[in-house]
Amino acid sequence: MNNIKHTMKLFIIALLVSMSASSCQDQDQYPDLEDGLYAEINTTKGTMVAKLFYKKAPVTVANFVGLAEGTHPSLADDLKGKPFYDGIIFHRVMNNFMIQGGDPTGTGSGSAGFKFHSEFDKDLTHNKPGVLSMANSGGLNTNGSQFFITEAPYVRGNAFNADGSIKDCSARGVSCHAVFGELVKGMDIQDSISNVAVAGSRKTTPVIDVVINKITIIRKGKDAKAFDAVKAFTELEPLLPQRFEDMKKKQQELAKEKAITAAKDFLKANVDLGGEIFESPTGMSMILNKAENGTTPKSTDQVLVNCSAYFMNGNLLYTTYADVAKKMNAYDEKQDEGGAYKPFPMIFNQSAGLVPGFREAMLRMNVGDKARVYVPSYLGYGAGGRPPKVPGNTDLYFDIEISGIQK
Repeated sequence: MNNIKHTMKLFIIALLVSMSASSCQDQDQYPDLEDGLYAEINTTKGTMVAKLFYKKAPVTVANFVGLAEGTHPSLADDLKGKPFYDGIIFHRVMNNFMIQGGDPTGTGSGSAGFKFHSEFDKDLTHNKPGVLSMANSGGLNTNGSQFFITEAPYVRGNAFNADGSIKDCSARGVSCHAVFGELVKGMDIQDSISNVAVAGSRKTTPVIDVVINKITIIRKGKDAKAFDAVKAFTELEPLLPQRFEDMKKKQQELAKEKAITAAKDFLKANVDLGGEIFESPTGMSMILNKAENGTTPKSTDQVLVNCSAYFMNGNLLYTTYADVAKKMNAYDEKQDEGGAYKPFPMIFNQSAGLVPGFREAMLRMNVGDKARVYVPSYLGYGAGGRPPKVPGNTDLYFDIEISGIQK
C-alpha cells in the first residue's frame, strides 16, 4: 500500500514538474517579446511571429484567434475544437507585395463558412512590410478566414486617405482592408515564401505548396491572458456597422466645417471677378456674372454647358475650352478632333448627371451666364474620388457657362 502511495506521489510530482516546465517553456520561448498577444505561424518554410493588435482591432483579432484555436463562435459544429488554419496553404503569393492564406480550399474563394464586418482604426495602416491584414472580396462585409502579410507598403489597401479621412469602402474598385497585426519575427520567412516559384493564369499560385503547419497563440502578460476571443467577437462584432457609420458621420461633419473656411477663402481670392455672390446652405459657393436678358431654361430643356474644372491649387482637371487647355499646357489634338473641346448637352433639372455641387450651381443660371463655383468634396466626387485623377475628399472649383439651349 505504501509503495502504491509513494508511486502515486512521484507520478503527481513528475506531472506537476512537467506541466511547470511546459508552461515555462511556452513563456520563455520568446523571452525578448514584450507583453502582448502573438501568433506563431509555423510553415513549411519556417516560422513567423506576429504581434496581434487586440486593443485597437479586438474583433478582427478575436476572429483570427478563434479560428486558430478552433473556438470561434461562428464555426460550424464539425469544425469546432479543431485548429482551423493548421494544414492550409498560402494559395496566393506575389513577390514584393504580399502572401495570402486562410482558404481551406486553396482556391482563393473558400472561407470558414461565415463573414463579418470590417473593423478599422486610423492608426493601423499598411505602411510597411510584415503587416497582417484581412483579405476580402470588396465592400465592408466580406471578411472571413483569409488574411495576407505585406512585403511592402500597400497604401491602396488602407481604409483611410492620407489626410485621415475614411474612404468610400463600399464603392466599386475601392480597397479597404482591416489591419490587425504585424510580424515581429520571421520577415525572412515571409520573403522566402513570396519568392517561391509560381504558376497559374495570374502567376500567383506556388508550384510547390507552402503549408501552414500550425498557428499557436501566445499570451504574454495579464492583459493578453485576459483577452477572451469568443466574448470579444460575440459582443463587439454586431456593433461594427454602427461604429463605421459613426466614423463616416464624424468625417462628414469635419468636412463641412472645413468647407466653411475654404468657401470664404475661395470667395476672397476671387473677389475681382465681381458678380453676384451666393453661399448655399449645402456648402456650395458661387460668383455669378449674369448675362443681360438671359433666357431661363425650362426643366425639359437640354442646355449646352461649357466648363473647366480645377483643383484648389489652380491645376486643371478638365475643360471644354481648347484655349484653356492650351494655356494650361493640357491641349490634346486627338481629343480636339474627337469633339472634347465643345459644350456638352445636359438636362436642366435635378436629374442632371452631374456632381451635386455643379448641378446646384448650374440650375441657378440662365443662358449666357458665367460662374465660378466652389464645390466641397462631399458635393463633388466624395470620399471615393475619381481615380486615378481625383483623390478622395478633394475640393474643386469650376468655371461654368451656359452657352445655349440644344434645339
